[in-house]
Amino acid sequence: MSNSKAKTAKQNTSFDYKSIKSFEDACAKLALNPSTLPEVSLLPEEMRKAIVNVYKLFIIFKAINNGWIPNWNDFNQYKYFPWLRIQASAALSSGFGFSFSTYDCDIASSGVGSRLCTDSSEKALYIAETFQDEYKEFFLYLE
Repeated sequence: MSNSKAKTAKQNTSFDYKSIKSFEDACAKLALNPSTLPEVSLLPEEMRKAIVNVYKLFIIFKAINNGWIPNWNDFNQYKYFPWLRIQASAALSSGFGFSFSTYDCDIASSGVGSRLCTDSSEKALYIAETFQDEYKEFFLYLE
């Protein structure tokens, strides 16, 4: 077992990540006050909910990761993130920043930020299914 896999197994032996069912649960695990959110009043109105919800996702991932931190210098360490298909209506724009694109023989891609990843596909799927509202508020322009 590689060092990164051994470290992951050791960190997660006594913690059930499925106990985190809400942002409030994540805050409780990390001893944070869920009422303390980023100050966004100086930002444009259409960005405020997205900033608050990406903060919530950072906290959720941190709690579920239970001490695991991705090592971006270790190419043998697997990293997983939810791959969401957002169903936006004609009134809602989802943007391109979190899409995947390829071109013929060369590949160009864009992915999710490095803080929004975890050490297992099961955790990534759980986060995608459980925290859909946070992702929707982050990805889409909602009124």
